Amino acid sequence: MSDPAKTRRHAERIRELVASLVREIKDPRLGMLTVTDARITGDLREATVFYTVLGDTTEQASTAAALESAKGMLRTRVGHALKLRHSPSLTFVLDNVQTHVKEIDDLLTEARNRDQEVQRLAAGAKYAGDADPYKSDDDEAGDEPERVGAREEG
Repeated sequence: MSDPAKTRRHAERIRELVASLVREIKDPRLGMLTVTDARITGDLREATVFYTVLGDTTEQASTAAALESAKGMLRTRVGHALKLRHSPSLTFVLDNVQTHVKEIDDLLTEARNRDQEVQRLAAGAKYAGDADPYKSDDDEAGDEPERVGAREEG
């Protein structure tokens, strides 16, 4: 098992290598592809490459098929570039960024609408009682409260 710093460096290098090697794939099914992240196990045997595709679900499916067919070539080239004894097996995972962005935008819009509704309801609201329920009539007259247990001098 390698140290975590070495694992991170290898994962970053795999991300860069796959991103550059994808340009060399001549498969017409390959769409507009961006490699977003890569992770590798501690024993450097299995790597997961996250990618996103610009387009609809049919383009995403055809790009996934193109990557699966080019997996052997990519694995060999990555293994040689990293100078590892065993080339890591590559697994490609679609990182659907557009869907996540839309979900976050929808949640922010919903929160903004709820805040506006709360502000609208609060604009005409009044206190149920006095504004300061702890204020007493004695405080207004300026009298000091009596001290408990004070001695009378005499």
